[in-house]
Amino acid sequence: MISTQENKIIKNKIGLLNLAEELGNISKACKVMGFSRDTFYRYQEAYEEGGVEALLEANRKKPNRKNRVEKFIEDAIIEFAYEQPAFGQTRVSNELRKKGIVISAGGVRGVWLRHNLEKFDKRLKALEARAAKENLIYTEAQVQALEKKKLEKEAHGEIETEHPGYLGSQDTFYVGTLKGVGRVYQQTFVDTYSKVAQAKLYKMKTSLTAADMLNDKVIPFFEEHQLPMLRILTDRGTEYCGKPDEHDYQLYLAVKGIDHTKTKVKHPQTNGICERFHRTILNEFYQVTFRKKVYTTIEDLQKDLDDWIYSYNNERTHQGKICNGRTPMQTLLAGKEVWNKKKLDFN
Repeated sequence: MISTQENKIIKNKIGLLNLAEELGNISKACKVMGFSRDTFYRYQEAYEEGGVEALLEANRKKPNRKNRVEKFIEDAIIEFAYEQPAFGQTRVSNELRKKGIVISAGGVRGVWLRHNLEKFDKRLKALEARAAKENLIYTEAQVQALEKKKLEKEAHGEIETEHPGYLGSQDTFYVGTLKGVGRVYQQTFVDTYSKVAQAKLYKMKTSLTAADMLNDKVIPFFEEHQLPMLRILTDRGTEYCGKPDEHDYQLYLAVKGIDHTKTKVKHPQTNGICERFHRTILNEFYQVTFRKKVYTTIEDLQKDLDDWIYSYNNERTHQGKICNGRTPMQTLLAGKEVWNKKKLDFN
């Protein structure tokens, strides 16, 4: 079936042939249409020999196989793409030279293009497909490349999560200024698997309040459900990042053995899980409650916030690919089975 782009190409070529016949002047037709006379004769010959299909083929460049590298070199490049998927074309060229295989960086890329391996993502995808098909065990270099890609995706907001507690997302939300109280900030935590959320209000945003949120709300909750908290994703705000031996939040994560992943530099919006939750809590809680009630203490607001969070976790259904119409707590309890199975596998 001819695509829209191919149809447009054919119309231009037939238009050139028809215009030349109508004007009775090939040179004038070529000038009007922006083609050379040589191109006209090529199109005319193709049309007379094979019709419309031949016109389409006349535009396609045929690869010159004489210019391709020898098969053993191509095979070596492909194999190296599996062995070291994180290496770029220049480094691959250098490493192959050590083995006596002379190929330029451009030559490496040419081979990659023919085999759909020109991007790091594509090489990883090919590696995973091969490992699954042949039941291979990853080398240390391959594991590092896969882990690096996973961290990069998380830092750009592309979350891969395997069970509750696998990855939590934490962020600071500016609630507003309360009369007699001052500025009010919310420390937010969302489990990226179940979407279970926790929130606590403070009069300031510091590393101490960020750590207190985990210590008071998050860790006790996951310990109660006998689930681990393995890793937390945050932006690069000062309440989350600092010298490990002097920063309250960093110290707390170290004591609890929790890994810390940070978002892409200058792109705090890549912490998408919390960003979406903040829109929800703003629309469904804060904008509603501030119209109905005047708060004079942060404790009163926290009480109503806790009630809303309970409803959010236990009564409000979510349509995400993991929740799939269930509440966050239903998703978390179902996810415990996934974690329990993993524990058995580890043991």
